[in-house]
Amino acid sequence: MPLGPLRPSPLVEQAAQRLRDQIAAGAWPVGTRLPGETTLATELGVGRSTVREALRALAGAGLVQARQGAGVFVVATEPAEDWPARLRRASVADVYEIRAMVEVRAAELAAERRTPDDLAALDRALADRDTALAGPGVEAFIDADIALHTAVIAAAHNPVLADLFAGFVPVLRDGLLDLASLVDVRASDHAHGRAAHAALVEAVRAQDPAAASDVIRAELDRTLTGLLQSR
Repeated sequence: MPLGPLRPSPLVEQAAQRLRDQIAAGAWPVGTRLPGETTLATELGVGRSTVREALRALAGAGLVQARQGAGVFVVATEPAEDWPARLRRASVADVYEIRAMVEVRAAELAAERRTPDDLAALDRALADRDTALAGPGVEAFIDADIALHTAVIAAAHNPVLADLFAGFVPVLRDGLLDLASLVDVRASDHAHGRAAHAALVEAVRAQDPAAASDVIRAELDRTLTGLLQSR
């Protein structure tokens, strides 16, 4: 199908969308070299600079790849999925397995790097968790539990770890709410990990990385087992 001229208004976006539509429709299969910038500019009725920017947008989406001296080639028919979208599609059990890897190392780093302010934040988070545990609302308890784990991550003083964990939180929260709707966790464990979380805080306070990692690994493994059994 012909590309057709574009309307005046954001031309780069229109050009990128028109090219994306052509790729999705199979006009240029994967592995195909796109027409040159001059040809595309003529067919779209825009300047070469607009085509160049549109191709950059498609490259950023993972649809095309420029090969020096050879041209621009189609490498995919659908945009690459970004990390937040991938997480939203993942099962909570899969995310939990990765979370365990992240948090075990984060607990070690927290024990090595914690500051007095970090310890105060951990104590507040543990107290808030205790308060939520005593209350009637499961949702409030899950939020308080996640907040305590977030405080441990913060004490590691690694911004990449903090950002990674923040990306996990929405999926974890939804999964834990689903688990709570299926399993009466308070009936099976009235304290619901209170001792383990207190031990984690104390291990960080004592600057004992091995103890901190052991505690968090055991606690997360226990919750992951519950998630897998609830599938």
